[in-house]
Amino acid sequence: MAFHPLRVAAVDRLCADAVAVTLDVPPELAERFAFRPGQSLTVRRAGERRTYSICAAAGAAPRIGVREVPGGKISGWIVRDLRPGDELEVSPPSGTFTPDLAAGGRHVLIAAGSGITPVLSIATSLLREPGSEVVLLYGNRRTDTVMFAEELADLKNRYPARLELVHVLSREPREADLFSGRLDAARLRTLLPLLIDVPAVDHWWLCGPFGMVTDAIAVLGEAGVAPERVHRELFWVDEAPPEPVRPETQSHGPSSEVTVHLDGRTTTVTVEEGTTLLDGVQRSRPDLPFACKGGVCGTCRARVIEGDVTMRRNFALEQAELAAGFVLTCQSTAASPKVVVDFDE
Repeated sequence: MAFHPLRVAAVDRLCADAVAVTLDVPPELAERFAFRPGQSLTVRRAGERRTYSICAAAGAAPRIGVREVPGGKISGWIVRDLRPGDELEVSPPSGTFTPDLAAGGRHVLIAAGSGITPVLSIATSLLREPGSEVVLLYGNRRTDTVMFAEELADLKNRYPARLELVHVLSREPREADLFSGRLDAARLRTLLPLLIDVPAVDHWWLCGPFGMVTDAIAVLGEAGVAPERVHRELFWVDEAPPEPVRPETQSHGPSSEVTVHLDGRTTTVTVEEGTTLLDGVQRSRPDLPFACKGGVCGTCRARVIEGDVTMRRNFALEQAELAAGFVLTCQSTAASPKVVVDFDE
């Protein structure tokens, strides 16, 4: 996973605990840092890595939205200390939480808190296509915690006929009780039929905390929305792991032969039983891509092309990716004597 020092072009204050950081990409790296709306960048500092979603429209300079997390080693530094002219170590864009802009259609985006960052990129890029319509439901605690409030208002003014923007606040009363509270299952069951012709929506884009995303998926499932039309991205999850997404298999012994393909190079190592593919191979291939190691960001995604693995947690891959053989290597352990995974697919 290659990192490049990029100069900070601008740091814009969004609210008390959040900023937007625009990066200056030199011409020789322009192709590597070209991004699709909804993708993310991984930032490295003092051995720590964090993934931040790009909040700029397709074709613009890459810009990330960062909200300070209590005790955050990178977010706190970015929000409080980063200045224009400084450098950030950044890896090229990654991620599959991305729409087909040319297809147009009706899109509903549901976000909470800092989940707005990829959603803003998606909404802005979609609205530039005349055949796209967007409904954006955005949940926050209070008015003063809304990230990109002015930019969202400007977007609504620019596309009044094709953008429906709805703010929902959990700790600040609004004129209509319907828009006061959390974007939980009960509120979504009430809001969605009132605001949206649910069967007519082509794609749903969900980004925010685990509870909001899972509630939205459940409500859409109740409404008969096909799973392939629902796309999700999480910013954090509960501590308890879910059931493994791949069945447990009988233990095969103390180690497995694991081969990885990355950037045109092939490496084979012996990985001890119970050690994740990422941790086991990383000793020989420190360039393996990763960020959170919690099964959330999807940076370590790879396709299993031989053998079997067991994946403990998955909050990043959609069902179609699982069916195609993709796994999160930070959560996957070998379940056969030989495993081959490809990071380049």
